[in-house]
Amino acid sequence: MLKLDIFLSALANGLMTGAVYALISLGLTLVYGVLHIINFAHGATLTAAMFAVLIAHTVFGLDPYIAVFILTPLFFALGYGVQRLVINPASHGNDSNILLVTLGLSIIIENALLAGFRSDTRSIDVPYGFSVIEIGNLFLSVPKLVAFVASFVVALLLWLLLARTDTGKAIRAVSKEKTGAALSGINVDHIYAVTFGLGAACLAIAACLLMPTFLVNPRVGNAFVLVAFTIVVLGGMGSIAGALIGGLIIGVVESLSGLYFGESLGQIGIFLIFILVLLFRPTGLFGARA
Repeated sequence: MLKLDIFLSALANGLMTGAVYALISLGLTLVYGVLHIINFAHGATLTAAMFAVLIAHTVFGLDPYIAVFILTPLFFALGYGVQRLVINPASHGNDSNILLVTLGLSIIIENALLAGFRSDTRSIDVPYGFSVIEIGNLFLSVPKLVAFVASFVVALLLWLLLARTDTGKAIRAVSKEKTGAALSGINVDHIYAVTFGLGAACLAIAACLLMPTFLVNPRVGNAFVLVAFTIVVLGGMGSIAGALIGGLIIGVVESLSGLYFGESLGQIGIFLIFILVLLFRPTGLFGARA
């Protein structure tokens, strides 16, 4: 029988990790909510963002938490430009073409990273990497605690953007009915690009929060995007609240599965949930029925 302290530590660790998973999932669910397609380049973009953090730290000496203020607008601009200049012209308005284009981009990004950085696994060394805060009998990792708080702040800011700004209202209008939005004067192509930019910006923030405690290699994003896709399905396609709550649930399930079944089987609970959701509630926790 496991001690209560060990169980609570695993629970707290799962919540903190799940918040970062939720942040990664926000971009995926946002793109689906507006364009109604899955962005297959999501994982490769996260990997590129993590390498950008690595370069910012090793070459320019920037702390990951400082680099976030540079990389977030940079990746927003990259996401905007890629959608506006590559994905949109190449897709010719066909959703299946968008899927193929994003898949192609994923392959290009991953192979470019392999060519530039080889297959080596790398990390960064920061003074607070192994710092902990003691709360009662719990020892909480400082970087993971920072990531937990920052993920909620980003989710709140994204919700405020969608709910309170003209751009957010335009995004919601396009997600509901792009033809009607276009007839009312909204530039649909611009909104598509903004959505991709926001998704890429979320990944840049997630990369800055991950790098103090995670390793990076050219294929690391694939593992994260599998978890993120499960979260999107669990929370409901296109739901911001669903991505946040789903991320916390998946983080806890992964942590407790690793505790009870061993580290190598830590993700077995995630994919069991994925199968059960598809079987019994395919719309997810907050997804709307067609």
